[in-house]
Amino acid sequence: MTTTQAPAPDELAALRQRYDLERERRVRPDGARQYLGTDAEFGYYAADPYAGEPAGREALHDTVDVAVIGGGFGGILAGARMRQQGVERVRIVEAGGDFGGTWYWNRYPGIHCDIESHVYLPMLDETGYVPEWKYSPGEEIRRHAMRIAQKYDLYTDALFSTAVTSLTWDAASETWIVATDRGDAFHATYVVTATGTLTEPKLPGIPGIETFRGHTFHTSRWDYAYTGGTPDGGLTGLAGKRVGIVGTGATGVQVIPMLAEDAEHVYVFQRTPSSVDVRGNRRTTAEDIGADQDGWARERRENFLRIVSGETADRDLVADGWTASAGLLEKLLPSFRREGQGPAFEAAYEVADAAKMNELRTRVERSVTDPGTAEKLKPWYRYACKRPTFSDKYYPAFNRDNVSLVDTADTHGIERVTEHGVVVGSDTYELDCLIFATGFSVGVSGVHSGKLPVHGRDGTQLLHAMAQEGPRSLHGFTSNNFPNLIRMGSLHNASSVNFTHVLDEQAVHAAALVAAAEAGDALLEPSRASEDAWISVMAKDAPDHEWFHAGCTPGYYNREGLGRPNSPSAYPHGAVAFHELLKQWREESVDEVLRPRTVHRDSTVTPDGNGS
Repeated sequence: MTTTQAPAPDELAALRQRYDLERERRVRPDGARQYLGTDAEFGYYAADPYAGEPAGREALHDTVDVAVIGGGFGGILAGARMRQQGVERVRIVEAGGDFGGTWYWNRYPGIHCDIESHVYLPMLDETGYVPEWKYSPGEEIRRHAMRIAQKYDLYTDALFSTAVTSLTWDAASETWIVATDRGDAFHATYVVTATGTLTEPKLPGIPGIETFRGHTFHTSRWDYAYTGGTPDGGLTGLAGKRVGIVGTGATGVQVIPMLAEDAEHVYVFQRTPSSVDVRGNRRTTAEDIGADQDGWARERRENFLRIVSGETADRDLVADGWTASAGLLEKLLPSFRREGQGPAFEAAYEVADAAKMNELRTRVERSVTDPGTAEKLKPWYRYACKRPTFSDKYYPAFNRDNVSLVDTADTHGIERVTEHGVVVGSDTYELDCLIFATGFSVGVSGVHSGKLPVHGRDGTQLLHAMAQEGPRSLHGFTSNNFPNLIRMGSLHNASSVNFTHVLDEQAVHAAALVAAAEAGDALLEPSRASEDAWISVMAKDAPDHEWFHAGCTPGYYNREGLGRPNSPSAYPHGAVAFHELLKQWREESVDEVLRPRTVHRDSTVTPDGNGS
C-alpha cells in the first residue's frame, strides 16, 4: 500500500460522506441501458476506416487443424503457441483488415499503452524486439502484433475483414463447421475463441444523437480524413472547428490534449473525472532494462505480475504507478493475497486508499490554475473504483483558453443532441464535430453477445446453456458438450491489469491441450464432474468485493452503479498461483479432458513442441 501521510479519523468520515454524495449525483436508474450498441442505424460507428471495402474472394469449404476466432493479441498468441507445438494449418479469422485487435481499431491521437511496454508486449524474448518507449505508442504495439504474426506464419491462412457468424459441431466428422459473413463454411478440428473483452464500441443513448448535422465518430474508429494528422498529432483539419468530446476515461485523457493543440475550441463533457497519476514516459535502451540477458522479458513481466497480484518480490523491476500502488488493487483484482483479514485489514486499506487519493487530488490543484475547473477534475471515489490513468499532459490542457470543461454530473450526462450541438442544463454548446470517447461494452464479445452462436454436441447452444445453469467450464477453457472448443478470456480464469501476460499463459495452455489430444487421438471435453469441481474451487475463496463496488461512482467495474456481481468469475488466489496450477495440471492431470475419438485421422501435430 502507499506510504503517504495517513488521514485522521475525522477526515476519513468526511471522505466517506463526500464519496457517497458524488456517487448519488451520478447514478442513473437505467444503468448500463444508458448506452447504445453500434448495430442497425448506428452501424457506421463500427465500420472499418482503415481497410476500405474488402477485396472479393471465393468462399472457403476446406479443413484446417485449428481455427482461431479473433486476430488480437489473444488470437495471435494462440496461433504462435500452436505453431510451436507443430500445428500445420492454423487459420485466424478477424473482422478487421489486419492483425492487432484493439490496437488495430484504436489509432486515436495520443494513444499509448498504460502498462510498461517491456511487460505488456508479449513474446519479446522470442522475437528479439526491444520497445523504444517505456510506454509504447499504439503504432509500435500494432506493429509488434504484426511482427509475431509474420514470425509464426499466421498470415498464410488468415481471413481478414471476415466475421464468424456461427460455430457448429459436426458429430459425423468430429470437427467444427465455421461459418462466416463471407459465405465460408470450413471445417476445423479445434476452435479457439479469442474475441477479447473490449470489442464492441458503445455510444451514450442521448436523445437526438441521430439528428446532429456536424461530423461525429467514435474514438475507436478515428476519422483522420476529417481531422487530418496522425496518432502523433498535427490535426490540421480541426483548425477553426468547435469540437466536443464525450468521455474522460483512459481514452479521453490521452485524446483531449491532442485536440487542444489544433481545434479552435474543445468542449470536454465529463460525468466522472478519472484519477490521473504521473506518466513519466521516456525512450529506453536495451541497457536500461537488461535486454542483453536471455529471458529478460519473461523475468520482467513475471516480476510485474507478482507485485500487482500482491505476491512478494525481491525487487521492483518496473517501478511505476502500478507497482507503487499495487496494494490498492485488492478490490479490483481477486488475485491479491491478503496479509490480514477482517476489520483491521479493511481499516488499514481505507487509510492507504485515502492517502493515495488525497495525493492525486492535490496533483489536480497544483496542475490546473482555475480553482473551479480543478475542483471539477478531482476524483472523489476510492482508488479501485475506476481503472487508474496516467498522463503528464491532461491537466495542463485545461489551462488553455481554448479548452472548456463541462461537468454533466447533475444532469446525468448530456441531456440531448440538436442539429448543431449539445444541451447540458440551460446551456447549449454549438459544435462542428462531436467525438465519443465512451469506450466499449466490457466483456461482451461475440460468444457472450449472442452475435456468435455456438452449437455443440446434440445442438446444445452455448449461450442458452450459460443462461440456464450459469457459466460452466474447467479452468475457463473447455466445457462439457462442446468438444475441441477452447475459450480464451477472463471467465473462470486469472485476472491481471497486464492482460496480455494472462493471454499468453492461456495460449500456452490451449496449445498444450491440442498437443495432448493429438498425442492421444482424443477429443477435448471435460466431464460435468470436472466442471463442478472447478466451480467449487472458484467459489470457495471468492473475495466479497460487491459491497466495495456498490459504493463507487458508476462505471463499468460496478455495472454503472448497480454493484459488482460477487459471482466466482476469476480464480481467487491470483494469476501467479493460477499459472502454477495450470502447469501442474498439464503435467499430471491432462487426461482428465481427453475422450476417445470415434472418427480417427492422421495426426498433424507434434506433441514435443516447446510451447508447453
